[in-house]
Amino acid sequence: MKKYTRVLTIAGSDSGGGAGIQADLKAFSACGCYGMSAVTAITAQNTVGVTDIHPIPVVTIQAQIRAVIGDIGVDAVKIGMLHSTEVIRGVAEVLNTHDIRKVVLDPVMVATSGDRLIERDAVSSLKEDLFPQVYVITPNIPEAELLLDTKIESRQAFEEAAYELSRNHNVSVLLKAGHFSGKTLEDILVLAGDGGVHRYANSRIATTNTHGTGCTLSSALASYIGKGYDLPEAVGLAEKYLHKAIEAGAAFELGKGHGPVHHFHEYWPKEK
Repeated sequence: MKKYTRVLTIAGSDSGGGAGIQADLKAFSACGCYGMSAVTAITAQNTVGVTDIHPIPVVTIQAQIRAVIGDIGVDAVKIGMLHSTEVIRGVAEVLNTHDIRKVVLDPVMVATSGDRLIERDAVSSLKEDLFPQVYVITPNIPEAELLLDTKIESRQAFEEAAYELSRNHNVSVLLKAGHFSGKTLEDILVLAGDGGVHRYANSRIATTNTHGTGCTLSSALASYIGKGYDLPEAVGLAEKYLHKAIEAGAAFELGKGHGPVHHFHEYWPKEK
């Protein structure tokens, strides 16, 4: 019998479908994996912003994760929105109990619309309780600034931030450059331990359809890690997938704010 590559997302639900577990499951499928989910919060959300957040009880989040691991199993995990200290510690506990280490953590703190998605005291818990258990973190510049309590306003500061995060927490760091200006954006991957560095350059695409880019990239990365690629190659494949998804999504109009990327650009629409 054939085997699926099984990838679990632990994240919040986006009712607008562009980010959160909806984007994660789309990315898993597009990258050839079987997707599963543990919902951490339900958000009332669209392309314009977040109007409500309903937290899921920690015991229910843990039960979802255990149900998936106990029966189906996982080859990789992507973690997104964890809004409170209690949720962070609950997720860390269950992953540690099952010794799950192929974990991609996207430290979701602020939505594309600017809405804050994490309680202020939860940032310390994220670093102390979860970073030691994950394979790679994928912050953008505002998230790295919150994690380091510093401003990142130059390329030199950007690279130093990636090294500092990796060194401080003994974790690989993919720091995303999307908030910089310029025609070319270069993300940086710093590997835990030896501090090896890899850079990934992409041309900027003129579009406002960027809702869910972080979720999509981290989910694609988890997919390729689950398939057995080493981290630098997995990042390269995930970056290529996201760039094409942004490029294809730029041609569509959806909602009044930041529209989504096109997760299934390889499959539709097809020219007749």
